[in-house]
Amino acid sequence: MVHSGGCSANDFRDVFKKNIEKRVRSLPEIDGLSKETVLSSWLAKYDAIYRGEEDFCKQPNRMALSAVSELILSKEQLYEMFQQILGIKKLEHQLIYNACQLDNGDEQAAQIRRELDGRLQLAEQMARERKFPKFVTREMENMYIEELRSSVNLLMANLESLPVSKGGPEFKLQKLKRSQNSAFLDIGDENEVQLSKSDVVLSFTLEIVIMEVQGLKSVAPNRIVYCTMEVEGGEKLQTDQAEASRPQWGTQGDFTTTHPRPVVKVKLFTESTGVLALEDKELGRVVLYPTSNSPKSPDLHKMIVPKNSQDSDLKIKLAVRMDKPPHMKHCGYLYALGQKVWKRWKKRYFVLVQVSQYTFAMCSYREKKSEPQELMQLEGYTVDYTAPHTGLQGGRVFFNAVKEGDTVIFASDDEQDRILWVQAMYRATGQSYKPVPASQAQKMNPKGGNVNTGISPLYTDRGQKHGMDEFISANPCKFDHASLFRLLQRQTLDHRLNDSYSCLGWFSPGQVFVLDEYCARYGVRGCHRHLCYLNELIEHSENGSVIDPTLLHYSFAFCASHVHGNRPDGIGTVSVEEKERFEEIKDRLSSLLENQISHFRYCFPFGRPEGALKATLSLLERVLMKDIATPIPAEEVKKVVRKCLEKAALINYTRLTEYAKIEATAEKDSETMNQATPARKLEEVLHLAELCIEVLQQNEEHHSEAFAWWPELLAEHAEKFLSLYSVDMDSALEAQLQDSWDSFPLFQLLNNALRNDTFLCNGKFHKHLQEIFVPMVIRYIDLMESSIAQSIHRGLEQESWQPVKSITNSLPNVALPKVPSLPLNLPQIPSFTTPTWMTSLYDSTNGSATSEDLFWKLDALQMFVFDLHWPEPEFAHHLEQRLKLMATDMIEACVKRTRIAFELKLQKTNKSTDLRIPSSLCTMFNVLVDAKKQTAKLCILDGGQEFASQWQQYHSKIDDLIEETVKEIISLLVSKVVSVLEGVLSKLSRYDEGTFFSSLVSFTVKAAAKYVDVPKPGMDLADTYIMFVRQNQDILREKVNEEMYIEKLFDQWYSSSMKVICMWLADRLDLQLHIYQLKTLIKIVKKTYRDFRLQGVLEGTLNSKTYDTVHSRLTVEEATVSVTDAGGLQGITMKDSDEEEG
Repeated sequence: MVHSGGCSANDFRDVFKKNIEKRVRSLPEIDGLSKETVLSSWLAKYDAIYRGEEDFCKQPNRMALSAVSELILSKEQLYEMFQQILGIKKLEHQLIYNACQLDNGDEQAAQIRRELDGRLQLAEQMARERKFPKFVTREMENMYIEELRSSVNLLMANLESLPVSKGGPEFKLQKLKRSQNSAFLDIGDENEVQLSKSDVVLSFTLEIVIMEVQGLKSVAPNRIVYCTMEVEGGEKLQTDQAEASRPQWGTQGDFTTTHPRPVVKVKLFTESTGVLALEDKELGRVVLYPTSNSPKSPDLHKMIVPKNSQDSDLKIKLAVRMDKPPHMKHCGYLYALGQKVWKRWKKRYFVLVQVSQYTFAMCSYREKKSEPQELMQLEGYTVDYTAPHTGLQGGRVFFNAVKEGDTVIFASDDEQDRILWVQAMYRATGQSYKPVPASQAQKMNPKGGNVNTGISPLYTDRGQKHGMDEFISANPCKFDHASLFRLLQRQTLDHRLNDSYSCLGWFSPGQVFVLDEYCARYGVRGCHRHLCYLNELIEHSENGSVIDPTLLHYSFAFCASHVHGNRPDGIGTVSVEEKERFEEIKDRLSSLLENQISHFRYCFPFGRPEGALKATLSLLERVLMKDIATPIPAEEVKKVVRKCLEKAALINYTRLTEYAKIEATAEKDSETMNQATPARKLEEVLHLAELCIEVLQQNEEHHSEAFAWWPELLAEHAEKFLSLYSVDMDSALEAQLQDSWDSFPLFQLLNNALRNDTFLCNGKFHKHLQEIFVPMVIRYIDLMESSIAQSIHRGLEQESWQPVKSITNSLPNVALPKVPSLPLNLPQIPSFTTPTWMTSLYDSTNGSATSEDLFWKLDALQMFVFDLHWPEPEFAHHLEQRLKLMATDMIEACVKRTRIAFELKLQKTNKSTDLRIPSSLCTMFNVLVDAKKQTAKLCILDGGQEFASQWQQYHSKIDDLIEETVKEIISLLVSKVVSVLEGVLSKLSRYDEGTFFSSLVSFTVKAAAKYVDVPKPGMDLADTYIMFVRQNQDILREKVNEEMYIEKLFDQWYSSSMKVICMWLADRLDLQLHIYQLKTLIKIVKKTYRDFRLQGVLEGTLNSKTYDTVHSRLTVEEATVSVTDAGGLQGITMKDSDEEEG
């Protein structure tokens, strides 16, 4: 990206920003730190790295230098740029600049006129000699001449339309009315519009500065003097007053006149003292005849004084500055003699006036006249130096202006003046021949050759000294400008691509300006220009530079429209060379575009330059067109793009594998792909899969928009790309050991990437992936099923039924199923945290090790299969159904084994009041509770209505089994605790009325009571039973997790207890209860009622008929005892009292 020059600093920053945004957005939220803050910190760090920790104040200068080429440059900046482009030294440029007078606008306009005239002559010569380039048809030969003429005429018209320059305030440029035909070719035609004298009226500005007067003696020193100044025909101005002793002013007067030869009058006055004097007295005057060539510095002029004046030597110091209007190219005195004008040889004042860029006039003026006396239009004349004419009196050096049917002879008194006149007229005539004085020509060209230069001897000598004379004296019309332009454009493009601005092949505005001017001025054909441009752009693109396809499109479209004759400006001439070169360029461009599309990831990285790939596809469609008008069928374009994308798949995968091997080599140099272990191969192919997915995601993100016309082609490209990967993947998977599950993460990685893709989901590669992993998944589930079944069998045989207090500490110690190499993503519970999928188990802290292991394995297996996200619905449904059935069967087996173990364990407990329900029984109870909860998650299957009804029946069986089992163990437990009550009642039976034990106990107690305090028999029995009930209630409440089952248990316990007591009392309906029996039963019944009410047994159950019967009987017995033995109950009564003992 850096070396190609196609991405600016902004592009790199944008790509970095998007990637960072993608990564940061995927992270979880952090309290107190917003993602925007993180993003801004990353971008600030990037900017700091990019700047290289530069000082901020230096940054604007750097930016200004990098972007200076994009500005509109001045001429000096353009000169400097093209000196660098063409490798011209500063001195060489200065020599050429001065020799060609590039700072002289008149000389440059004249040079253009000469060049255009030379191009017209070459066109006429080509037409005469019939030496044409080879065209596609012979009819184009005449068209070619017309093209040459029209291009020159257009430049002439453009030059003519330029204003000459701004003259004085009253000068207005008179534009010639010319027809839009080839009148420029017929210079000197008799029918052309002639200039009138009013067309060449000039406007001058005069500055008259009066400094001082010297030699003033006729006036008293204290008298006041002043001066007046006027330009004849204009207004009069006056200086300030001064004393005669110091007649100094320094006053300037500004005048405007249309006279090339104005008359300036300056007068000296003194104020008159006489009463009757009407005017001031004139002391002297001076009359001047300035011209634009007159000296501008102050000078003393002798004044004309009145007769009898004492001031015979009166002088005035003044300066007269007469400007030279821009359109007045030269002026001065010459002798002239012509055939149509200036027919008498005499000295006249001449002015060379430029009326427009192509119209000049030689005008002669008289004094105080604004219009010329005579004028001669210089179009069609050729000026040259001539030898002296002996028959003419006046003038020392001669030159002439010659035209068909007319010759005008000029003479000057000074050689330098003659040179200046000839140079000025040479610029005006536009002639291609450069006049050279005889002596200078001999010096410059001693061999007598024709010299066509536009320079002075001074620059000729310097040019010869530095080897530049050949370039300075060159005639532009004799060069092959097509070849020169090709060289100029190539070097300009090289310079442009090497500057700091990411231009993509586009020239800067200044460079375009210069190239446009070159083509227009020297007649470089547009097709040739764009063919050369295309050739250079294609070469640079082939060498790795990024070229904007839109730029290629513009140039190609121009050339195509030209070659096929569909130019917007009409049919132009097409040479055979242009057509052949266009076909060659077309083939090269087609190959280049196909290569770029095949390397689209590397030619347009990250979709940069933006829109370039889309423009490349558009250009390819244009290039594939047979001609400019007939569109190519969409299928043909699609066929070419498909072929390119097939190549792209191979290229992308080849480079990707090379990159992966480079990384692998960097990590471990000792192993190669062939010698690597299976684990190493799998690791490499997994890494390669990550890279492949990243490539596909980048293609989708950055390049899919460009291929929006053919999204199926990009999908085919992805399938081809993945098919290449599948070869390496298959090889690595074949090398894996049997029953090795380390490859499942590979499936998950690839499947997660493919299943969300509209085109790739269940595509060719995706189905191949499924075919490979279907047997592995089935095999894994089979082994896991047998392993879990074995662990249930062995685990329950050896189960201690101790509750698992902490899942996170105990579960990792549970023996996992003995399946070789569990998959990496099968949850392994760390010792410091609990996975989120185990939240349902977190409330269950009293299950057994075997049950917790079972539920964890079943859940982990189901989560593993769920995480596979199997894409084929039927097989995914089969897997889910199988796992749910497996879970149902395993839980059913666990429940049955737990039921058996519960019964066996319960049988081993005693039946006395010392019985405390062991924690193992509570654990078994909790196992069933957990099984009930887990079935809701592990055994319910989501499916259609037909399947739902069928599955619901199967699922209801396990629910019913668990419910029945819970009822059974509740019944068993209730029976056990009720048997303890029965034991207590059997002890009370000893006190039944009429039994020997009852009589013995009563006698003994009564006899002993006379001597000692006998303890209350029966109260210990009641207290121990009540303690038994309370403690077992607390154990169950604490260790059993399900409240609903506890309530059922307590309901049945209470009801059964009351029923047993009621039956016991019913058996003694005819007997009166012993006092101890009565006290014990009253305490047991009352405490039982209160304890179970506190445990949440409902009022309806507590106050059942059985309880009412028991309560009534005990109340009657209590009343009977209170009559016969009032103190025997010792305060124990069936009445409710808050003061009773706990």
